[in-house]
Amino acid sequence: ICVSNVHTTVMSYENPDYLNVQNSADLRIPDGKPLSLVCKKRGFKEASRVTGPELMEELFRIQDLSHYFYGSTEETLEKLKQNLEIKFPNIKIAGMYSPPFRNLDDDEDKKIIDMINKSGADILWVALGAPKQENWMFKHKDKINALMIGVGAGFDYHAGNIKRAPKWMQKLSLEWLYRLFQDPKRLFKRYLKTNFKFIRLVGKENKNGK
Repeated sequence: ICVSNVHTTVMSYENPDYLNVQNSADLRIPDGKPLSLVCKKRGFKEASRVTGPELMEELFRIQDLSHYFYGSTEETLEKLKQNLEIKFPNIKIAGMYSPPFRNLDDDEDKKIIDMINKSGADILWVALGAPKQENWMFKHKDKINALMIGVGAGFDYHAGNIKRAPKWMQKLSLEWLYRLFQDPKRLFKRYLKTNFKFIRLVGKENKNGK
């Protein structure tokens, strides 16, 4: 499952290989409010935004599911574990792993696959950032015996490293602005480039009657 937003949508438009990765997913959900608005305009009247953190929370409430967390840092994973066990006392955490911030060789990759599969997890949450997490899931789709869901900063939200925007900002499609205030150095260039490009591309398609 790919949790899609404006950034990943523009990357898909510009990169045929990444477009194939996104289109190969069993499900792509609109994390970004702009995507849900475009869906509505194109006839999917009941389309609504589903963020990564919200999807995680809903699935955490299903007691029969077990969860494995792959990505982020060891510090964040520890915070995540503590917070989840407090908020969801019955949650089943099959395992957690923070991979090295480098390319893995074949032996390392095989050990990680075996580790995840032996855990018996039903859901593998992948937080490597886009496009790395989607590419990783695509590469491992016939190797991992669990439903893989890429959630970007979802670990950071539930670990308490990042705060969600107030509800009124979410409803007005301004959560991106709230995140920008929290992490301007990393996000400014991305938002400046992809947000305006997305608006231009949608406008172009609307003009052509699509």
